[in-house]
Amino acid sequence: MPLVHHELCFGCGRVNLFGLLLEVQEVAPGSVAGRCFLKQDHQGADRGQGHEGVVGASLLEAMALACGPNARALAFEVTLRAPTPVGTFLELEARVERRDGPIAYAIATASAEERMVAQGRGRFRA
Repeated sequence: MPLVHHELCFGCGRVNLFGLLLEVQEVAPGSVAGRCFLKQDHQGADRGQGHEGVVGASLLEAMALACGPNARALAFEVTLRAPTPVGTFLELEARVERRDGPIAYAIATASAEERMVAQGRGRFRA
């Protein structure tokens, strides 16, 4: 069963047609995997390529869901590795690296067409 915050969440909401419609499932405690589809509405400055902010939002959403349904971002960093073509699935994996009291530290990767396009790291209040 996919993890979601609520039905209108930009990242994981099932009825937000302008959102990412990210679907992730827990694959181990503190670890999720799934995907979203980069639509033409997600284009950035380069025609046919996904907007960097959309790629970052997908990583952030995956990390937050890995940390738990009530986790909220405190800080995050994205490293872009390659352009992400529109019209492809963005495959995401995220996991909690460690917890320090109510703070969780997570990492994530995003791949498209079998190559890594971005990595993320974040700090969340769980």
